[in-house]
Amino acid sequence: MPSDVTDPQILEAIQPLLKEGRLACKDAIELAEALKVPPIRVGRVCNAAGIRITNCRLGCFGIRQGKPK
Repeated sequence: MPSDVTDPQILEAIQPLLKEGRLACKDAIELAEALKVPPIRVGRVCNAAGIRITNCRLGCFGIRQGKPK
């Protein structure tokens, strides 16, 4: 089901979560859940705005914390 949340609204919601201009993957996923949008949409807004995603849970972006099990 499509959400009526706009990309500018997502970008505005991202701003308080930024640390040194970057967004933690965990925060991106939690924001997507709160806004009821797919996480990829938050990622695309970040890409368009030049915001890097860090500490990716999959190890795709930034440095993965801890050792894999």
